[in-house]
Order: sequence, then structure tokens, then C-alpha cells
Amino acid sequence: MNFLPRGLLGCALMLGSLALLPAEDEPRPLFVEGYAGQISYAPGEALTLHVNSSAAKFAIEIVRIGAKRESVWSGTAEGREYPVPENASSHGCGWPAALTLKIPDTWRSGYYHVSLRANDGGGKYIQRNARAAEGSCFFILRPAAPGRQSKILLQLTTHTYNAYNNWGGFSLYAYHGRGGNQGHRVSYQRPPASQFGNWEQPFVEWAEGNGIALDYAANADLEFHPELLKAYRLVLSVGHDEYWSAPMRDHLEQFIAAGGNVAFFSGNTCCWQVRSEDNGQALVGWKQNYLWDPIYGTRENYGILSTLWSHHLVKRPENQLTGVGFLWGGYHKSHGQLMDASGAYTVHRPEHWLFAGTDLKRGDEFGGKDTIVGYECDGCELEWRDGLPFPTHRDGTPETFEVLATAPAQWHPDDCQWYERWENGRQGNAVLGVYTRGGTVFTCGSTDWAHGLRGGDPVVARITRNVIEKLSR
Repeated sequence: MNFLPRGLLGCALMLGSLALLPAEDEPRPLFVEGYAGQISYAPGEALTLHVNSSAAKFAIEIVRIGAKRESVWSGTAEGREYPVPENASSHGCGWPAALTLKIPDTWRSGYYHVSLRANDGGGKYIQRNARAAEGSCFFILRPAAPGRQSKILLQLTTHTYNAYNNWGGFSLYAYHGRGGNQGHRVSYQRPPASQFGNWEQPFVEWAEGNGIALDYAANADLEFHPELLKAYRLVLSVGHDEYWSAPMRDHLEQFIAAGGNVAFFSGNTCCWQVRSEDNGQALVGWKQNYLWDPIYGTRENYGILSTLWSHHLVKRPENQLTGVGFLWGGYHKSHGQLMDASGAYTVHRPEHWLFAGTDLKRGDEFGGKDTIVGYECDGCELEWRDGLPFPTHRDGTPETFEVLATAPAQWHPDDCQWYERWENGRQGNAVLGVYTRGGTVFTCGSTDWAHGLRGGDPVVARITRNVIEKLSR
């Protein structure tokens, strides 16, 4: 028989009792996360925040992000814990509203970041330490009076945010999906994953910081609130604007045909067609698996097949809208492609109004310091004559499109081999250019243009200002 001193015996008994603590006495994980009931609101509408939290109470702060961070509301709400549906990625969480707030007319149009913060003291009997958890979501506020404060509308790339969001297990990508699986439907009714900070925020900070007033909308507003467009002279796309629905594109092309102007300070733009469902609360996109799209099975309506806009069945390459497309672009210093490239554009037609005040000459490069040609790029099929590039127009590029600057780009083999009409070994370009067809359309052909504004590149800033000043009049 083994004997323990009385003190050690007491410790052993105490440790045994801790192992048998009732479940209700063990500390719960602390978490708080949520989403806005809509991706886009107008002043006067009721903002709802749908929050799942293990905390008894959590704090909320709503901040407009522009040239400066402007806190517009703060308060608390009661925490509730809810189950996560198995199909939350595709059909949403269905959590009730933790907060309902009528949006004041004094809130300016913009991108609004919502911070969710919870704190507690840990467990009841063990792990009694200060704990904190923080989540966030966002919403876009449309203007109370469209066009009154600005004739420029920035439509934020919220469809792309949603397509890449794998909260709940799945996005429209396999690389970070549960089990390596790719989803084909993504819901807005779940905690989001914003890309605003990487591309649009540097542009917004530069524009508002330089006295350029902007109104804001979400991608889906081009589909569900097209009446906005008539109030503006210039519509902007910035950064990574990859996913577009047919109504979005229809309405913007009608705007251009009627004399409206568009500036695509973006790349990989309008690459994949998606279809809105649930009144805009979800997106369907089959992408390279288009054979599984029910539209394909009908053998009709191929125009809304949820695959590449440039696909031969859709017959509506994005070049017809933007002047350029991803089939003739690709990657630059990204995805293992052209990793030793300069990240700069080479100028071909410096006499164009776009380059006024830059002192650039033919053959000069600009933007390399901040790698403004980077990540994903759009181009068009080119032919070269006397050292200058010209579009062939065989890919849908408008007849009036003028190539002003280029940089090399190419696809990764893993991305292109699924397309049966891909030409092995194709080399592409990021193409910066302009065309006029009713209104004027500028494209920079790269996702990373705004990085030059963030880095203070004077040439990038001057070109951006030239475009905005000319096309917003």
C-alpha cells in the first residue's frame, strides 16, 4: 500500500475534483462575429447587425473610413449564441438582429466599418483572466441625394469580397475551401471578409485627401439601384473588380452609351459572370465548372452562363465593356509568374491627354517603385507596327480603343488549362488605354494601380487626377 503525506493527498484530491468540474462551470470560449443585414443602405433605412456571441454583452463602434476615420456611433448590445447552419456559406446564417438602428441623414455616403468587441473575466472557478474578442463587418452607405455632393460614383467591389470569403467553409475557390472543395453559391448573410483595405482604401484616402468628393455604392447597386447612375458623370471601379452580374453590366453599358464616363482603376475586371439570388443576398458562380450550371443543361440562355464573360458560349467578352480582358492579360509578379518583372508600365503614346503634366516620353517606365502592375492584369490581343502596339479587335476590344502603355503578363498553367480554347504558351500584357463610344472609358489594366497612390508616386497621382478631372466634367 502506498501512503501520501496529508498535504499531497489534499492536492491530489483537489486536482481530481477540477477534472470533474460540471460542464456549466468550465469557461466558455469567448467570441463575437456578425454581419450587416444588407450590403448597401441609404440614409433613413434601418441598419441591422446580426451578431453571434458567447459574451453576455458586446460593444459596437461604427466608423466611416475615408481620408480620415470618423466614428459615427457607438453602443452596446446583448449577446446571444446561435448555431451555425451547415449551409451557412451558401445560404447564410439566419441569425436575428442584435441591433436595429435608423441611419441618420447626416451620415455621409461611404464605406462603414463595424467593430464588435467583447470582454470578460474568464471562467467561474478556473482560468479567471481578462479575455477579449473582436470581430467586424461592414456596409456601404449610398448618398441621401445622389449627385448633389459629387458627380463621381465609386462602386465598391463587394461581389469580389463575397466570392473570396470562405466563412462557414466555402467560397467560390477550392484552395481554401473545406476539404479542398469549391463552392458555387455564396451568401452575404454571414460574417464578411473585406478587401477594401488593400485596394480601394488607398484610392479613397488619396481622393478625399485631395479634395475630390466621391459618392459610394456596392457592386449590387448597379443591378438593383440603376437609377443612381443618371446622377453621375463618372463611375469608378478600383482594385479587384472580378465578379459581375449581367444586369450590372447591362446598366453600366447603357450609361456609357448615353454619354456617361467610366474609369477602371482596376484589373481582372468583369472576369467571371455571376447571378444574383435571394434579392441580391447571394451570388451563384460555377466558373470553370460551367457544365454543372443548370443554365448549361437547358441548352439555352448561354448569355447568363456563370462562367468567364470571355467564354465562347457566353459571347460577351469583358473587352466590350472595359477595352481589355483577363484572357489576354494574366499575372505580373504574382502566382509565380514574371516574378522578376519591373511592376511598371512602359509608355507608348506620351502625347495623349492622359499623360499631360507627367513629362513622360515614349519608352519611359512609371509605377515600378510601388508595383502598380501587379497581381492580376487585363489586356487585349495586340499587333506591333513600327514599335507601337495596336489592338486587333478580334477579342471584342472596341474599334476606338487606343493603347497608351503596357507591361508583360501571363496566366498560370493551372488556371487556364480547363478552357478548351486556350492557346498553350500564350503571352499577354497589362494594357492601359482609352476608348470612346458614347461616353469615354479608361482602363489601367491592373488591380494594383492604387498602390501607387498609397506610395505617393507623382506620375500615378497626376494620371489619376487627369482622368478624374476630364471625365467627371
